Amino acid sequence: MSTAFIFPGQGSQYVGMGRDLYEQSARAREMFDRADEVLGFSLSKICFEGPEDELRQTKNTQPAIFLHSVIAASLYKGIPASMAAGHSLGEYSALVYAGALTFEDGLRLVRLRGELMHKAGIEWKGTMAAVVGLLPEQVNAICEEASAAGVVQAANFNSPGQIVISGSVEGVHRAMDLAKSAGAKLVKELPVSGAFHSPLMGSAQLGLKSGLENVALSNAAIPVYANVTAQPVQKADHIRDLLLRQLTSPVRWEESVTAMVSDGAATFVEFGPGKVLQGLVKRIASNVEVHGIEKASDVNHTSS
Repeated sequence: MSTAFIFPGQGSQYVGMGRDLYEQSARAREMFDRADEVLGFSLSKICFEGPEDELRQTKNTQPAIFLHSVIAASLYKGIPASMAAGHSLGEYSALVYAGALTFEDGLRLVRLRGELMHKAGIEWKGTMAAVVGLLPEQVNAICEEASAAGVVQAANFNSPGQIVISGSVEGVHRAMDLAKSAGAKLVKELPVSGAFHSPLMGSAQLGLKSGLENVALSNAAIPVYANVTAQPVQKADHIRDLLLRQLTSPVRWEESVTAMVSDGAATFVEFGPGKVLQGLVKRIASNVEVHGIEKASDVNHTSS
């Protein structure tokens, strides 16, 4: 049976993330310092000290989570992964682990991606909402009906009964009303700076396309399950295309985890801040082992 490495996306950040890794590992210090050098500002200081408002800015959040995740994976001494996946931004972390992207290029790309998504969020005001307790086909039908009021689509198929919708304020609010009427257990607007994984991110694609074209992508050493298709990908050109499409397409996380389990994954290890993906995996596949590597104590435990 195989091990799958998984990497979190935006929303898992917190002030103080990665500080203990920096303090206890020379390798971690080297990578944090290198990140500051590549970006031209102290991302490590924002991770360790905040302020929270600054860490929450998409242009900082994305490289911060990426950095913490990639460092945690590089310090891990346990069984290596046979496959990998990441949630939204986390797909870049997974691709670095799989050898498709260098650490430096991945860092530059996620910083650019965060800046472009932030800008798109200002240009095209949008929002997102969590819908709990409805089937994917119900949510898709609701979004289709609500589209008369404005752009709205499913953005994250996270786990059974947990779906996030995204789009214009009018479209999402209309879909929220329809979801409540359809008997959803919970419908909650999310505190986000834009309509991620919706057509309103279209303006960010041009800049990201240029960024991706200027990066040397390699074929991945292990399969990485893409958000857009929930299928394994290894060829560089295919990876580049999927990363571009990912900006405006739904994250098919539930299908990705199911596909990895079907392909032999019996253990899932999440690298980086928080435990969001561990919780989702447990809801998707209750018979697999799930672990998290976030702090120095987690790394030291696996090394002993």
